[in-house]
Amino acid sequence: MHTTPVSLLVRLKQPEPEAAWQRFVELYTPLLFFWARQAGVGAPDDADLVQDVLALLVQKMPGFDYDPQQSFRGWIRTMMRNRIRDLRRRHHVPEAAVDESWLAELPAPKDDAWEEEHRQLLVSRAAEMMQASFHETTWRACWESTVNERPAAEVARMLGISENAVYIAKGRVLRRLRRELEGLL
Repeated sequence: MHTTPVSLLVRLKQPEPEAAWQRFVELYTPLLFFWARQAGVGAPDDADLVQDVLALLVQKMPGFDYDPQQSFRGWIRTMMRNRIRDLRRRHHVPEAAVDESWLAELPAPKDDAWEEEHRQLLVSRAAEMMQASFHETTWRACWESTVNERPAAEVARMLGISENAVYIAKGRVLRRLRRELEGLL
């Protein structure tokens, strides 16, 4: 077992990456569906489109080298845009008949508003998935002190634990969250 946290993107390329792919799919599927809906792709085409993009990522990831100076999300967005265009060609929808301005007008990956929206989506999705991995008291101590911004002393009284236990719980959950999201934010 690795003691050094390994980013999800690196884990996708390692032998037996099934758990990493499951985590990736859980994190990115809502974003892909959001983009599909923004492009006007409705059911059931949206599900096919998302599956197609994920399948393409499975093919492309072995050759992908993460560069922190580049946008991984921008790379996925480009794949999504190309797949949307392919879908429209298959359905014989003239490009002029569909408003694709949202694709061109998406803020650049470094745009603060876009970064914050994406960060919130990933963090909330990762937190939702991780919650079951922690004892309820540990999770609530972190949630109350971090999200609800309650003082550690108040959280400790509320949960019947020491103030130090609140800090430890918060540290454990946030450390795990950082590890899960390393390389994605």
